[in-house]
This record gives sequence, C-alpha cells and structure tokens, in this order.
Amino acid sequence: MRVATHSGSFHADEVFALAVLRAVHGAENVEIVRTRDRDLHAAADLRVDVGHRYDPATGDFDHHQRGGAGERPNGIRYASFGLVWKAFGVQACGGDEVTARFVEEVLVQGIDANDTGQTIATPVVEGVAIMGVSGVIGGFNPTWEEPEDDATVDARFHEALALAEGVLAREIRGAAATARAQEIVARCVAASADPRIVELDRSLPWMRAVHAHAPEALYVLAPKSAGWGVQAVQAVPGQFANRKDLPEAWAGLEHEALQEVTGVPDAVFCHAARFLAVARSREGAMALARAAVDA
Repeated sequence: MRVATHSGSFHADEVFALAVLRAVHGAENVEIVRTRDRDLHAAADLRVDVGHRYDPATGDFDHHQRGGAGERPNGIRYASFGLVWKAFGVQACGGDEVTARFVEEVLVQGIDANDTGQTIATPVVEGVAIMGVSGVIGGFNPTWEEPEDDATVDARFHEALALAEGVLAREIRGAAATARAQEIVARCVAASADPRIVELDRSLPWMRAVHAHAPEALYVLAPKSAGWGVQAVQAVPGQFANRKDLPEAWAGLEHEALQEVTGVPDAVFCHAARFLAVARSREGAMALARAAVDA
C-alpha cells in the first residue's frame, strides 16, 4: 500500500495517522511517500493530510479544504489523525469498539484540536507552557539553525513516526486494560456495603468506572505494593479537587503520629494533599475510610 502525505515540516496529526495505517496493515506493507507532487499524490492508494478532500471510499483523509472535514459532537474538529482513526481505529484495536473510543478520547481528540487551532487546555501559571504529544512530535522538525534539506527532514520524520507508533501501541494496550478494568470495578461497586466506600480486590484503574457507576463514592479501597490504600475520589476526573478530602488532622502524618490521631494501629501515612492514606492491612484501610467518611 502506498500512502502519500506532504513533504517538509510535519505535525502530529499526519504522523499519528500514518502510525495507525502501519499498525493496521503492517509497517512492511505501507510505503510512505512524502511529496508536494500532485501526480504522485493521485497515484497513491491513500492520501493523508493532502488533497483538500475527505472521502474514505477514495482513500482521501484531508481536512484543509474549505469548511474542513467536520467536527465531533463536542465541537472538536477533525484533523487527519481523527479522520484516519474514524475509519481504521476499531481495526487497530483488534475490533474492540470500547478500546477505540477510549483512545479517541485520551489521544486522538487532543492532537486533532491542536492541529485545527482549538484550545482545550489553558496554562494557569504565567510563562509556563503546556507540553503535549503534539509538541513532542513537532520538536523533531529541524530548528532554523539545522539543515532543512529533504533527506534531513525525512530522517527526522521517521524518528517521530517511530515514537508515535510506540505511543499509539501503548495507548491501545492501556485503553484495552482500562476497558477490562471498568467491568471489574462496576462489579465491586455493586458489591460494596457502603455506597460511599468502594472496595477493590486488586490494583487497577478505577476513576472512570467509579464516576460512571458510583455517584455517592467518596473513597476507594485497594491493595498496594505494601499494604492497602484509601484514595479520595476526584470531583472531576483528571482534576485535583476531591469529592471529600481525607481529614485535615491526618495531613502529612506517618506511623505513630497517624496511628494516634486515627486510632488505627497499622496506619502508615497520609499524604499532605489529603487524597491518599495507607495502612498495612485491609482492615486498617477500611477503618481509615470509615473514619474519613464520618469526619
């Protein structure tokens, strides 16, 4: 399969789009042609980020045409990555639609928004920029002080592509694991005696599922590498505010000091930010959770 894209400076949207195609069809079966030659574009099987046309039936995945290539219900416009993912994402995820949707949410949409000029994250500290994967990929382009001949830029492009392929593969694995975890967490939520405390029997990603299935949950109890943890449920996933912080009197305490204030003999520590406490046993962690609920 021959896939055409533009030469010169590259961006995360077409780099990741090509990574998807290589994941689906096999890297050895995808020949990438980076050129501005329209005849070479036309001769390719697929065109990504070139051609001013979006039509999966003809192999065209561009968003630069007048009016763009559409937008999602949330308003984020499609760039080339999103267009290719819409066509091939489920296939890239082994036919798993749930995993494909998770990858779309955590990776694809952010890259598309960056490429189409939509701000979805704003720095809160003056002079400190937000570095995302789009910036990382863009950083592979030569600086103004470096050679910008086609060979140099193409070499940098393939370095960026290799990185994107690794990121994509890990995100797919992580999304698939998260999807499987959701089912386990949902069962644990249903089995919890107190809707404010969710007890898990293993360590796994739980925030998304708890927000979906446990609107009353304040704390999640789960085993850790050393003991058991009690973690506060965030009010909004991905933000630092919690539905209910652990008690202020516990903040930053360890061992005997925490044991004295909580009355839990195997309490180990409480994070100063009051989102996590740890005890050596499951019973100790449950005692901490119940005390925090009642505080």
